[in-house]
Amino acid sequence: MGLFLLLLLAGPAHAQKSAASAKAAAADSAARPAAKRQLQATRISEAIKIDGDLDEAGWREAPVATNFVETRPTPGRPEKHATEVRLLYDDAALYIGAVMHDVSPDSIFRELTQRDDLGNTDYIGVFLDTYHDKLNGYGFFLTPGGVQLDARYSPAGGEDFNWNAVWESRTQLRGNDWIAEIRIPYSAIRFSDAAEQVWGINFARQRQSTRQQFFWNEVKPQVDGLINQFGELRGLRDIKPPLRLSLTPYVSTYFNHFPYNEQGKRNSSTSFNGGADVKWGINESFTLDATLVPDFGQVQSDNQVLNLSPFEVQYNENRAFFTEGTELFNKGGLFYSRRVGGQPLGFDDLDGRLRKRTTDSDGQIRQGEYVVSNPGITRLLNATKISGRTKNGLGVGLFNALSNDVYATVQDSTTGQRREVLTQPFSNYSIFVLDQSLKNNSYVSLINTNVTRQGSTYDANVTGGLFRFADKSNRYALKGQANYSRRRGQVFGSTEQVDNRDGYKYSLELAKISGNWNWSVNHGIESDTYDPNDLGILFSNNSISQEASVSYNKYEPFWKVNNLRTNIGLYQTLLYKPTRRQDVGFYSSFNTTFTKNFFSLGGNLDGSLVQHDYFEPRRQPLGEYYVRVPANIGLNGYGSSDYRKKFAYDISLAGRWYAADGARTGRNGYDVGLSPRYRATNQLSFRYNFNFSQRHNEIGYAGSLSDQQVADRPFIQNGVADVILGRRRRTTTTNTVSASYTFTNRMSFTVRTRHYVSVAHYRDFSRLNPGGEEETVDYRRNRDNSFNAFNVDAVFSWWFAPGSQITVVWKNANASYLAGDETLPQYFTNFNNTLNTPHNNSVSVKVLYYLDYLTLRPKKRG
Repeated sequence: MGLFLLLLLAGPAHAQKSAASAKAAAADSAARPAAKRQLQATRISEAIKIDGDLDEAGWREAPVATNFVETRPTPGRPEKHATEVRLLYDDAALYIGAVMHDVSPDSIFRELTQRDDLGNTDYIGVFLDTYHDKLNGYGFFLTPGGVQLDARYSPAGGEDFNWNAVWESRTQLRGNDWIAEIRIPYSAIRFSDAAEQVWGINFARQRQSTRQQFFWNEVKPQVDGLINQFGELRGLRDIKPPLRLSLTPYVSTYFNHFPYNEQGKRNSSTSFNGGADVKWGINESFTLDATLVPDFGQVQSDNQVLNLSPFEVQYNENRAFFTEGTELFNKGGLFYSRRVGGQPLGFDDLDGRLRKRTTDSDGQIRQGEYVVSNPGITRLLNATKISGRTKNGLGVGLFNALSNDVYATVQDSTTGQRREVLTQPFSNYSIFVLDQSLKNNSYVSLINTNVTRQGSTYDANVTGGLFRFADKSNRYALKGQANYSRRRGQVFGSTEQVDNRDGYKYSLELAKISGNWNWSVNHGIESDTYDPNDLGILFSNNSISQEASVSYNKYEPFWKVNNLRTNIGLYQTLLYKPTRRQDVGFYSSFNTTFTKNFFSLGGNLDGSLVQHDYFEPRRQPLGEYYVRVPANIGLNGYGSSDYRKKFAYDISLAGRWYAADGARTGRNGYDVGLSPRYRATNQLSFRYNFNFSQRHNEIGYAGSLSDQQVADRPFIQNGVADVILGRRRRTTTTNTVSASYTFTNRMSFTVRTRHYVSVAHYRDFSRLNPGGEEETVDYRRNRDNSFNAFNVDAVFSWWFAPGSQITVVWKNANASYLAGDETLPQYFTNFNNTLNTPHNNSVSVKVLYYLDYLTLRPKKRG
């Protein structure tokens, strides 16, 4: 009887254990890459005409890549409407012919957009890993409307659509199908000169009507990485990397108007510019890109903001030369390209170099100098990139740029005499990178950045090493980085030596990277003298950080949703020198998409204990003064409707609440974002972005004190100014309206209008004492301020030939900063004031013409 009961009880237990084992085995299988498919390339001798008709004999003879597998929303499901892709090659190019079957013409979405802008449309994508290192690759995408998109893939840059290549394509709609024909010349990509080659390859299809994405070689979302999940292209024989040499000269002309309305000063000016971009394939692996006398006047205007923080504002890079093909130079995060040709070194210190107003012994006042012009950017002379990767997986990158002297003009208030003040000396910027790809999706890299300046100022150098090692199963990874910064010389405009001469940083992370459950732990230190900011960007150093996080992701549809992504983490930060507590907190997030209506929903919850902010007081050395930030908790949520609809929207709501800090209560902050969009036709679309934020009872630095201000003098003792904090209400409103009309897949017109206003109103003030203690003071200076920025960017673009473009740009800009009694507290008052103050208007025309040596060279006679 006892044995019978034992067997009876063991049966269900054994079944549960077997079920659990089977479930674990299934999860383990899902976290492993799918078996690699192989596609045989077919060599052809006849010419292929890129017209969207796959009527040449080569297309009928080529093997077919089909039976695509869904990646989202339901991973692993075979496609219902077949995709058929064929690949041919000759001595000059790859040819891809694809037929995408569908249920009806109405199911083929085909919105027209600008190049590299994927709208509400289907697409076919071709991915190439030409060195088969499973880390770096190319992507070429084509929509039914004929819009081209291309991208580079790398561990540093991820998916980078800033990269552009010159390639040919045509599409056709035929019944319930759409057809794509693509020619990718070898000059657009890099590969080795081996007699027989194996490339990584994959094809992707997006079917927008059902929001499905498919890959020929299955890409599992549970597996870390994309390139490592490609199939293999075999049979490429006797192809030689061509001489890659192209020249893109440009000419541009500008007309600027600003209503100075001053005697002897013209309100308008014109200019004419010329230069060129050069691309030269040094050998089969390496390419030189150079821009000579570059002109970046047509890039989109920066989103200027009111900055009350102790750190600089990081702006997006909109200059094509600094966004294309820079994945190697972005390794390690040491390159902030806005430093090159950016704000002059002495731009902010110019007032300190002016002759001040003085009073003679006889009581006569002699006026000082004032600023006539102070250029905010540095004109580049040239910039050059050399980059590539050998057949053994060694990536090499070299970047160099030269900028000229920059001078400000100042004028004597009494005599009218003018003089020039150097704000930026002649400078050389350089980066050198070595990046060795290793097996198992791993790498080791070395990066060096250097800035050398002419004259008696300082030079800067940063060297960094980083690595990533993943195990054979691609489930776990260890990565780390160590940097050393070195500065030598004098502070610009001074005889003092720079004080942060040597510094270091390191970080180490261990993580589980594949599967439904993942986790990571990391630790890092940035010394108090570590400073990469001459060619990089770091908001604050002098820190020790620890962090641990866990994530759970469900990739298959369940309940009423398509997927679920969640994570939760804990962190701690310390001041490095002296070692003091800064912050301890947690964060968490989730996002999902509903199955029927494709409404995406997400949210974040985070909180921290009492923080010690050592940077807000702007007092060196760090450690003695800090601003107390009470314990707080933040919650935000966001949602996006189905972008397939003509009308769609994004919405976000956020709030943060703080605990009481002594007598100070009621501190909180709110944010609202709303972005409706309307697609009138497949060619015309509109978008509106509204963002509003308000901070109540925020405690922050009230600004530097000056003995020129009567209200400040009681708070300056023996030349040392107190740290004055203010309790303020800060309100920021941003309205952005955009419209786009695409005439054809090569011609478009866009307009973007942005108005930004931020107002800070101070309620009371306190003196910050050592140890974070605040002492209420009767400070009478009005520190209220408001900042307005208004921009219009209108762009007409026409790609009249492959790689050749005409752009006509109109820019309208205005920015104003009002302080004290001039502050405008109301939004519409600010808006009206912005419209009624002088604006700068600029109209420019730029023509680029792409010249390829391979098409210009004399043809050989038979």
